[in-house]
Amino acid sequence: MKPGFSIEGIAGLSEKEAAAQLALDGFNELPSSRKRGILAIAWNVVREPMFLLLVACGIIYLISGDIQEAAMLLFFVFAVMGIALYQERKTERALEALRDLSSPRALVIRDSKEKRIAGRDVAMNDIIVLNEGDRVPADAEILSSSNLLVDESLLTGESAPVRKSPAKGKTEYMRPGGEDTPFVYSSTLVVQGRGVARVRATGINTEIGVIGKSMLALEPEATGLQKETRRVVRQLAAMGLLLCILLVVGYGLTRGDWKQGFLAGITLAMATLPEEFPVVLTIFFALGAWRMARKNVLTRRVPTIETLGSATVLCVDKTGTLTMNRMSVKKMVANSETYDVNGCLSEPLPETFHELVEFSILASQRDPFDPMEKAIKQLGEQHLARTEHLHRDWTLVHEYPLSRELLALSHVWESPDGADFVIAAKGAPEAIADLCHFNSEEMDELSYHISALAKEGLRVIGAAKSSFHRTALPDIQHGFPFEFLGLIGLADPVRPSVPDAVKECNAAGIRVIMITGDYPGTAQNIARQIGLSNAHLFLTGAELSAMTDEELRRRIREIGIFARVVPEQKLRIVNALKAEGEIVAMTGDGVNDAPALKAAHIGIAMGARGTDVAREAASLVLLDDDFSSIVQAVRMGRRIYDNIKKAIAYIFAIHVPIAGMSLLPALCRLPLALLPVHIVFLELIIDPACSVVFEAEPEESGIMERPPRSPKEKLFNRRTLALGIAQGVAVLIIVLTVFLIAHHIQKDANEARALTFTTLIIANLGLIMTNRSWTRNIWDMLRTTNNALWWVIGGAAAFLALVLYTPFLRSLFRFSYLHPTDIAICICAGAVSALWFETMKFFRSRSRHLAANRQ
Repeated sequence: MKPGFSIEGIAGLSEKEAAAQLALDGFNELPSSRKRGILAIAWNVVREPMFLLLVACGIIYLISGDIQEAAMLLFFVFAVMGIALYQERKTERALEALRDLSSPRALVIRDSKEKRIAGRDVAMNDIIVLNEGDRVPADAEILSSSNLLVDESLLTGESAPVRKSPAKGKTEYMRPGGEDTPFVYSSTLVVQGRGVARVRATGINTEIGVIGKSMLALEPEATGLQKETRRVVRQLAAMGLLLCILLVVGYGLTRGDWKQGFLAGITLAMATLPEEFPVVLTIFFALGAWRMARKNVLTRRVPTIETLGSATVLCVDKTGTLTMNRMSVKKMVANSETYDVNGCLSEPLPETFHELVEFSILASQRDPFDPMEKAIKQLGEQHLARTEHLHRDWTLVHEYPLSRELLALSHVWESPDGADFVIAAKGAPEAIADLCHFNSEEMDELSYHISALAKEGLRVIGAAKSSFHRTALPDIQHGFPFEFLGLIGLADPVRPSVPDAVKECNAAGIRVIMITGDYPGTAQNIARQIGLSNAHLFLTGAELSAMTDEELRRRIREIGIFARVVPEQKLRIVNALKAEGEIVAMTGDGVNDAPALKAAHIGIAMGARGTDVAREAASLVLLDDDFSSIVQAVRMGRRIYDNIKKAIAYIFAIHVPIAGMSLLPALCRLPLALLPVHIVFLELIIDPACSVVFEAEPEESGIMERPPRSPKEKLFNRRTLALGIAQGVAVLIIVLTVFLIAHHIQKDANEARALTFTTLIIANLGLIMTNRSWTRNIWDMLRTTNNALWWVIGGAAAFLALVLYTPFLRSLFRFSYLHPTDIAICICAGAVSALWFETMKFFRSRSRHLAANRQ
């Protein structure tokens, strides 16, 4: 006989003792790569092409004796560093918040109470409770266990899990490997059973800590979107470099002014270099993941943010996700009698049902965590507190766990004065009936009662009892002569937010499929409450097992509910949906859910009740286990992708006039319109605009009323590129017109340059404003809060005023004084450059409105 699993009488450390131990030993965490300091970030900026081009310009100015221009460029170097530092810290803070949320959790006993804490807060001599699916938080010695199997392949390379059992006396520390050892090790995985252990080593002193010292700098693999961005950046950079060389050579040969040729070439290179693209992706994804965490969704894999907007199917568990996971006993059936617990709260429980409740409690944990067991215990304490049916002095001597073959568990108890062992079993009614060897007539009656309870939306379990002489216990539960006691029907109310979330999914073209281990009747009752489509069409686990993959693919197109399903069948459901071309999001919480979570395009693990295995296999973790949080994540994913597209279109748009005004005047033998210092000034607006303003932009109206995005859609697609280039060409035409007119009416080079630059700044701000939304007009957008936008516009206007009206800066920028009339012309011209896009939005909105009215 194996000793029973027990935590009674264990006090654990006090919070004060744990804090003192942590202060002495440090946190329970592995060595990690250090945060980058200011110098490291500055070094990264130094290596950037934009910085190198600025240095080259500065050298040219110094060689030619233009000390003031060189000093100005040096000032801008520090300004660029400041922006990079701000963006880096903003990203780092978001990532730090995510790391804190995603750190492994541990269940410890502190001050005689179970408490779930961050894994890094586990201290030496802490008492940890290990359950199936948990990741062991520290090296520890087993005190008590039940059927405890641990996968130590991370440390030993052996794929088969090893059995663990408590030591019989004082035991010296043992290395990983071998059966029946009394030690578990940090980062190994509990695959079966439960245990209680005392921590013997934490952090760097654990077995995995030794390995962790050599794993400080592992670089994550780039996502598909990052690879696509890098490819585009390389192509544009190569094109810009080629144009730069041609311009330098052409300018020097045709005009004989090699200094101005080099300045023109470097200006063009700076104008065409799209260094903003990688910054946009890094910041958008980091801050997007942080924003989703604030909505109780932890992003474990960044590519998921790309995929969320494409999701077409959400496969969700019923219990705890669609429902509150707070069970209460509603009805009971015993000896063919049905008792309504809700309707008789003030009455004493009839004697007929006493044994049913008694043995259901004995088949549960003493201090239950499972919602059903909590409900049964609560019922017992309410109705049986003053009877002989509660047995706090009995000793648990053996457990028979739930298995794939038999969905029932049994507890073997020893009473203080009993001659025989007492066995209590509970589980799926069919499994309990199997243990009781029901005949066909008894099965028919049982099925009748099960159906009646399930139609009321109740979750049904059965209970049985047995006794056994004090001899060696059988290996399996079927070795006991069980007597059937009855059925318990439990209700789990629907989460209030779920019906609206399901309605939102329907509007967004996302199909919701319920997957549950409950009966079809129970599932359909819940489905009707939440407004699930095709709630009348369901498949059971047994029917699923009998189907071929081809049959399943045909049926799955219309099925709304999968009932009486075991976790292993989720993988077949995912694969069938994927074969039909669906983009699948799948929820799960158990060890057996891991394959399905990994196979789904978006695996979603439960944060509150999920196992570590499920969380590691998933790409998202629901911190509150709420279905509406999944829908919020989809909404957020669509918003993030929309805003990235706006930022990309804006970057293309603004680089067109900058590159054009760097190249065309030089080709037309006109004075240079833009100098390197002007490009850097523009970058001070472009960088925060594309990475901060657009990231903070609220979602588009109707974002959840359009079909999911095709997964084949590229970020740099023709529509986005065409839109950006068209906007850029419009700005280029206006700015070039201003420059040519100024030159034609014989304005000097400095005045023409000032007019051109001011118009370009106004047009740039216009591009930012109009690209905030591709559906709403500017007046609507002005009513939408975006604080970052006003900081950028205010900063640009203030700095422009300084360079135009401060003599020293005006001289450095090679500008002339502009009169109010000149400024008005620049504002009008800059506004016109963005007006065509606003006009297009107006007519598109009007046509959509007319089409909607016709329908």
